[in-house]
Amino acid sequence: MREVAGYLPHIGEEEFERKILRFQDLEVEIPLLTKEQMNKVIETVKRESAEIVKSLTVSEIVNIIDQAIDRLLDRSSTYRQKAEKLLPIVTGYDEEMIRLGLTSYLKSFRKHELQRFLVEDLGNPLLLDDFQPRVKGGFSKAVGPELITHVWAGNVPALPLWSFISGLLVKAGNIGKVSSAEPLFAGWFAHLLVEVEPRLANCFAVVWWKGGDEEREKSLFEQSDLVVGYGGNQSLQSLQSRIPMTTRFLSFGHKVSFGIVSNKTLDPQKTWRTAHQAVLDVIRYDQQGCYSPHLFYVQNGGRVSPREFARYLATELDNFKKRYPRRTLSMEESTSLASWRQKEEMSLFSHRDKEVLGNVTNDWSVVFEEGDTNFIPSPLNRVIRVISFEKIEDILPSIKPYRSFLQTVGIASTPKELFQWAEVLGSIGVTRVTALGNMTSPEAGWHHDGRFNILDLINMVDIESSAELDSERFAPYVD
Repeated sequence: MREVAGYLPHIGEEEFERKILRFQDLEVEIPLLTKEQMNKVIETVKRESAEIVKSLTVSEIVNIIDQAIDRLLDRSSTYRQKAEKLLPIVTGYDEEMIRLGLTSYLKSFRKHELQRFLVEDLGNPLLLDDFQPRVKGGFSKAVGPELITHVWAGNVPALPLWSFISGLLVKAGNIGKVSSAEPLFAGWFAHLLVEVEPRLANCFAVVWWKGGDEEREKSLFEQSDLVVGYGGNQSLQSLQSRIPMTTRFLSFGHKVSFGIVSNKTLDPQKTWRTAHQAVLDVIRYDQQGCYSPHLFYVQNGGRVSPREFARYLATELDNFKKRYPRRTLSMEESTSLASWRQKEEMSLFSHRDKEVLGNVTNDWSVVFEEGDTNFIPSPLNRVIRVISFEKIEDILPSIKPYRSFLQTVGIASTPKELFQWAEVLGSIGVTRVTALGNMTSPEAGWHHDGRFNILDLINMVDIESSAELDSERFAPYVD
């Protein structure tokens, strides 16, 4: 079985080198451009996007994206069926998890969500179309880059949509590099956009090259106004070193997230649902996302103890493994996980207030610890730690050293605690607080790692009131 990945604008009758990426019984064919071909793609995308995309209103762009997303949400559509069939092969994730995950994710990009997305950052989306009056006087307009290059990671299916859609909304030309781990979805989306609006055919590209291929990167980075990079911190640092000083770089690196459960929510009648929601965050893409929890802090003093809560989690993880089995791990991952599990079990001899729960096939693990509030990142792949605590001030010192890596916290608490805890967690670096069960599904318009999706891509052009007033002296209607 073979699938062609990527998307290229028309640059004449060119013969492209073809790279084959193999995934079980699936071969993914993707063009590998020479430096000269890349330059033709860059020139075409810049020219056509300046002429076509910038002539569209932001409302028209939203409608085009909405129609494409509607097709992807329709399970009878060719693209949706292809995604449900091929993404499990490429990523190793369970078919049903892919199906549900895609639906939840894609709903964030429907028309009304995109409108919320724009209003959240700009207030007035018409700033992207024309000069708009400012309260203090004068006028302003939001201007997107001529060319954005996106370097995408492949740990979560369809991840490229965030930055690709943001780039379209600011009317930029867009060239995206897909990951070898998931090279398909961005190209499908590009083809679908062109089916919805054929005028966009030469306004973007989805390409591939092996990471660190400086010859192919150099020309693209030098001609880009902005590079948006996703991946591990080490790879992003290496990427930044290869980007010219004149090209702006936005990086989205490795982050860690966790959950926190108040004792006021630990009621026997409510705890099962809380644990159920928490486990949903653990199993979705096997904790591979930045927003996936590494551990749960559970407060002492409830009618259900933290140790009992850990057992609730274990029961739910065991139930879910039947419906949504974990992806098949590589030999390296399996060895690492077995080593971690053995180390944890050996530590039981010296830690009486500790418990390691799991099944014989190591499909999941829950480690309960009492009194030790240290923040220890999970080895992932459905491994979660439960740590008991008395009051939130007790856990802050162990979390604070991870300030630059913190992102999402899933909370089960009373309304009063929600705001009190969000205040102190925000002060040590947390940028997103959500309900358990929603950690892996950010709302439209969320501030990614505490930043803006649209504002970070644009420049504002101001016409000051003095220029407007002075121009009146030269108007043809002046007496």
